Amino acid sequence: MIGIPRRMIPAVFLAGLLGARIAAAQLIPAAELKPETLKAWEEYERLTEKRIALELESNERFLVQDFLPPSEAARCRQTLTAGGVFLYKMQTRIGEGKPITVPDGIIHHWLGTIFLPGVDLPDLLKWIQDYARHAKYFEEVEESRLLARQGDVFKIFLRLRRKKIITVYYNSEHLVEYRLHGPLRVSSKSHGTKIAQLENPGTSREQEKPQGRDSGFLWRLNSYWRFEQKDGGVVVNCEAVSLSRAIPRGLEWLIKGYVQSVPKESLENTLRAIREGFHGRTKASAPKRSEVRHRSQPRLAFARSRLSNRIWPAW
Repeated sequence: MIGIPRRMIPAVFLAGLLGARIAAAQLIPAAELKPETLKAWEEYERLTEKRIALELESNERFLVQDFLPPSEAARCRQTLTAGGVFLYKMQTRIGEGKPITVPDGIIHHWLGTIFLPGVDLPDLLKWIQDYARHAKYFEEVEESRLLARQGDVFKIFLRLRRKKIITVYYNSEHLVEYRLHGPLRVSSKSHGTKIAQLENPGTSREQEKPQGRDSGFLWRLNSYWRFEQKDGGVVVNCEAVSLSRAIPRGLEWLIKGYVQSVPKESLENTLRAIREGFHGRTKASAPKRSEVRHRSQPRLAFARSRLSNRIWPAW
């Protein structure tokens, strides 16, 4: 009998462990979105949007980091100055700072922020609103389509792939609404109106599972965006809020990492894709930061005209 060389034992062991995890993933029991779980999500959504609305009414502050504790705001500035992606775990609470209890579910709430130097806000928004081309730039998006548009409200379709040991596919639809806040600031909110996990994806037997009766890794998905033209570029905020199943007892070793880490990693990947995709598209013509600074006043006046008249006709 031929033995396995000792130097290969760690690799063989890891391969066997990975194979065992993938096989075990197929045995994860289905989860059901219960009314009490959905009720908790709706309360969390309501309070989150209430807080965001109040912040957007502020004349002096606008970006999410403007409302963070000073230590986190400083960390955000340092991260953006270094060209990184700032990530911060958020949590909406009720009276006296109590967390919202979510029976049989977990709400994931992350803030991500990037800075795009040398970028004009109208150009960035035009690129982002080209939803039919999102599959070209975003790794998790396999297919993207604009289903309808009415003014500043977009209805879009995204076929999503989320992968980390376990790979899960979804057909999803989202309602995205943009709003102008003066000449240099824009916000948007995106509500997932349909999230259907796919069974047998990529085969002739592909079909959607009933919504709310699937693996439970993604039941709801909202995102709240803020864009501000400043410091010779654009600062982009995204609060991503999603709902997943609770982790079944005894299966923590298998799906805890997926359930808890994928929302954060997905947000980071999205922001990196925006930065790399947009800069890649405009690399040849992007002005130097010093040039943007010197001509910022006429360019921003032009941006105001473009934002007010072309993208947001009236609010």
